[in-house]
Amino acid sequence: MNEVLRVANLHAWYGESHVLHGVDFVVNKGEVVTLLGRNGAGRTSTFKSILGLVGKRTGSIVVNGVETVTMPTHRIARLGIGYVPEERAIFSSLSVEENLMLPPVIGEGGMSVDEIYEMFPNLRERRSTAQGTKLSGGEQQMLAMARILRTGAHLLLLDEITEGLAPVIVQALGRVIVKLKERGFTIVLVEQNFRFAAPLADRHYVMEHGRIAETLSASELESKTQLLHEYLGV
Repeated sequence: MNEVLRVANLHAWYGESHVLHGVDFVVNKGEVVTLLGRNGAGRTSTFKSILGLVGKRTGSIVVNGVETVTMPTHRIARLGIGYVPEERAIFSSLSVEENLMLPPVIGEGGMSVDEIYEMFPNLRERRSTAQGTKLSGGEQQMLAMARILRTGAHLLLLDEITEGLAPVIVQALGRVIVKLKERGFTIVLVEQNFRFAAPLADRHYVMEHGRIAETLSASELESKTQLLHEYLGV
């Protein structure tokens, strides 16, 4: 399989704080993989390190065959990465469609606005009337995901997209991820909700203390439930 992302011996710092301690993992084209772990395990810091959003990083981060560990963030993004941060970062004064159209196109093959609205019908209904602040939490999360699909990014980093959302919205987001995988997107999920992530992912990387502690394939989950309980407290 073609490697889209390879992280090797990744160390990262925020100022003097050493937060990642030799992270190693691989994501192949068309896969869904998760970074699991308790709060503070280093999952979001791994995403920020991939994007160059930490104070310092060493090691190797290869995106679509290009070494990026010394690159600035704007150049890394143009290698085809779309990022949905945990805080969503919706522009509150802009309408749904204005938010959707704001990110620049960074590559070929982005979804059309009509295709996006077909995938997120809630947003179509509110495309011109709702400002970001007037959307529900679930609608804001859908918008945060939808706006990166237009850009041509095909490696999606999704950080805690189900946090605080109603079960019906969580189920809808699960269906979206299945559809995106069918369309050939490569997806990395940082996720606290293991029950959401388990049926979606090809492989799970369990993080603890800023490093990968375990790697589990989808077929190993049932036999390693107790191990996951110990790491995640689920």
